[in-house]
Amino acid sequence: VIEHDMDFIGRLCDPVIVMAEGKVLARGSAAHIMENEAVIEAYLGRGLKNKVKAEAQMEAGA
Repeated sequence: VIEHDMDFIGRLCDPVIVMAEGKVLARGSAAHIMENEAVIEAYLGRGLKNKVKAEAQMEAGA
């Protein structure tokens, strides 16, 4: 199944395999995938880069 709805995938698949740019990025349970930093960076948008950027913007008053 190719799908981006993690709630749906979590109910349907075990294990979950996440791919990015044709390569396996992570493999495991849906809970494991949703906590995986590489997956977060690539797909969920809450990764360290975004966190640091948001913190810098808040400090700058943006």
